[in-house]
Amino acid sequence: MAGRGTGGTVLVLGGRSEIGVAVAERLSAAGAERVVLAARRSAELDDEERRIRAGGAAVERVEFDADDLASHRPLLDDLVTRHGRLDVVVVAFGILGQQARAETDAAHAVEIVHTDYVAHVHVLTHLAQVLRAQGGGRLVVYSSVAGWRVRRANYVYGSAKAGLDGFASGLADALHGSGVRMLLVRPGFVVGRMTAGMTPAPLSSTPEQVADATVAAMARDSRELWVPAVLRPVFFGMRLLPRAVWRRLPR
Repeated sequence: MAGRGTGGTVLVLGGRSEIGVAVAERLSAAGAERVVLAARRSAELDDEERRIRAGGAAVERVEFDADDLASHRPLLDDLVTRHGRLDVVVVAFGILGQQARAETDAAHAVEIVHTDYVAHVHVLTHLAQVLRAQGGGRLVVYSSVAGWRVRRANYVYGSAKAGLDGFASGLADALHGSGVRMLLVRPGFVVGRMTAGMTPAPLSSTPEQVADATVAAMARDSRELWVPAVLRPVFFGMRLLPRAVWRRLPR
């Protein structure tokens, strides 16, 4: 696996993300030399570090606040200066927010969109420049099926993911031929910390299942991934549903 571009230094933006950490665990076991966990309150990542170290990689923690846009480039430049290059960058931060609150609280709606779309656009633009300058690398970006056709039940979060999906798809095309490869992942409902207390949707996955599928797709050098794979034809079909039916669908 290391020979397919998963060795060297792995950066996880969103270092306490269950999916991001699970991917890092697998890359550590597959030969990554170093994993950098970037998150707020990075001193609290003892469990995440222990899990990744078990695979053999060294682990470093750095402070990262996705909403602090001005901090993005200095962090990336510092990591490149100290480690030489970034071989894999897993962009796994985000918030679900509260749909009901966001429908009346404009500030909360903007908070969701800022983290899940604006911050991603900002850091991905810088990452593209950094990876181009070093002559290659791999980006893993997590979109969501929620952005494929936005539902009334979670339209604030879904709209942010729709924007991210479009931006990442276009960026992947812009990176073609540069040596930088992007994997865009569209999971369905993921049963984990972010969705605790919610009734799982049909065809749900766990963070471990998403991570397994992600690493397998990286080994195949895939550019897009739906998790589980059956969601792709399901959601293509859902685009044909009449709007009167679509608006009544649950999250």
